Parts: sequence; structure tokens; C-alpha cells
Amino acid sequence: MAVTEDLPMTNEPAALRELLADEELVRYVLELRAAPGVPIRHLGADALRERTRERMTARPPGPELEQVRDRTVGSLNPIPIRIYRLTLEPRPLVVYLHGGGWTIGDLDTHDGLCRRMALATDCTVVAVDYRRAPEHPWPIAVQDAADIVTWAVRSGAELRHGGVVGIAGDSAGGNIAALVTLMRRNAHLPALAAQLLLYPNTDLTLSQPSVVFNGHGWGLEADDVHWFVEQWVPDASRRAEPDVSPLFERNLTGLPPAVVVTAELDPLRDEGDAYAALIADAGGHVVHRQEPGLVHGFAGLQHISPACAAAEAHAFADLATLLH
Repeated sequence: MAVTEDLPMTNEPAALRELLADEELVRYVLELRAAPGVPIRHLGADALRERTRERMTARPPGPELEQVRDRTVGSLNPIPIRIYRLTLEPRPLVVYLHGGGWTIGDLDTHDGLCRRMALATDCTVVAVDYRRAPEHPWPIAVQDAADIVTWAVRSGAELRHGGVVGIAGDSAGGNIAALVTLMRRNAHLPALAAQLLLYPNTDLTLSQPSVVFNGHGWGLEADDVHWFVEQWVPDASRRAEPDVSPLFERNLTGLPPAVVVTAELDPLRDEGDAYAALIADAGGHVVHRQEPGLVHGFAGLQHISPACAAAEAHAFADLATLLH
């Protein structure tokens, strides 16, 4: 059931039950609409980061793993990473780029997600604490992510991945992951084994219909999306360039097999759906699902919603199939 512009904004539980996947999401959305808070453009990056850290630390911790350790990679611009390992035996590896509008989020905000991913996929996960906007606008985060991918590929002996390296990201991290795969393709570097894009930003012009249809009341406001884009790519004339918005890349051949998962009630739904369709049209292997009745960020809501937990698990299983 796709959302249309005729959908009324409602706070009636009965009406929300027709749209949302489970009762837990109904309660979550009702709480959001009852206390919308201050628009993020009035908070600023520092206050928004602190608020995000507080909210994330209140969530349940992820599963215990054999080894979780922090380190930095690089000398000129050291990039913090966190390595999650189920075992010291050889396993495929996934480089993970966190979401947060290129502006918020860090190793701690997505620690639980990375732990769950490592356990569910039976892979080693390397999370990247890339530099964020507005202090470090485009393309710094993409360069940081690409550097870590290159390091990971070359560190097979240390990381014991047997040459099997994938990339994954949610939201803005999905955008960065997609751009890194294109960058590697364009540079004629060996293709990665897989890419997982969870509700990714692929069109920073924000011209897709779902930005309007789903842009209010579902957890991610259209105005917030615009603010995030303004922080990362201040020059609006560049936002339709393919090295900013992968949806505008004319040649999508030669990319890694992809898993693209979107959410029905997400402002970013249409751009993710369109990107998956373009990969398929170019002859690429893509597993694409639009999860019905879910909202943006569902992979961070598994602790409150069985439907969100199931969608996350399904995405991880699809990734594992490509990597093993």
C-alpha cells in the first residue's frame, strides 16, 4: 500500500493502524506527534548530536561478541573505526557507514546495530567514524569511507576476510556507501562483494514525491532532510551531480550485488526505490524491498517494534546470502 498525497494526517489510532505495521509503531508515532519538539534547524549540530547520543544510550545494548575494539587508521587524517568480530576465524567483512544526515551519529549511536549485523550475518563488521558536516562538508565523508574500504581490502591477513569485503549503510550512510561503490568502479578498483543500502539518500535535490507525501509526522521531517542536505552540500547547484546523488549516475553497470530496503512511510522512499530500479535496469543484481507500514530508521527501532526487528533481520539475511 503506497502512500499518496490524498492520505490525511491523523492522530487517530484506528487510522494509524491501517497504515503502520504493528501496534508498537502506532504508539511510537503517536508519541512523536504529541511531542514534536524543536525543529532541528533551530538546534544546531552540537545540540543535535548531544540529544542523539542521549537518546541512543537509552536503547538496549547489542549482543556480546567475541571481540569489539576501537582503533584509528591512517596517519595524515586518522579515522576512528570499531571492529566487531564473532570469532578470530576467517569471516567475510562488512564496512559500515552510520546514518545521521552526514551531521550526527557516531560509533556509539550505531553500536547496537553493528553488533546485531555481525551476529546475524556471521561477518566481521568495521564501523567508520567518518568526519561530519557542517565542519567537514561533502566530499570528506566519502573520502574517509573510501579510505577505510581500501585499507580493509588490503588488510586481508590482519582482518582474515579472505578477500570478501562488502559495504553497508543506513540513510546518509547508505548514500556514502553507494558513492564509494561508484568511486571504486570509476577508478577501476576491484568490485566489492556486496552493498546493503537501508533507506538511503540517493537524490539530494529532494525532488521525489515521497519527500512531500511522507514529509511530516512519521519521524523524519522533510524540513529536517533539507537542513541535513544544506549542511553537507551547501552549494545547491552540485546536488544533482552523480558524485553527490547516485540516482543521477547514468551508468550503473559494474556495481556490486545490492540489497536496497526502503520504508513505505519514509520521505526517502521513492529515491531508494528508484535507485534499486535503475541498478536492475542496468543489468545489476539487486534485492529490493519496500517494507510496508514502516518508517525511516526502522533498523534503530527493533527494540520496540517486531515489524522493524523482522525487517532488519531480513535485510541482514539478504546481505549474508551475498557474502557467504
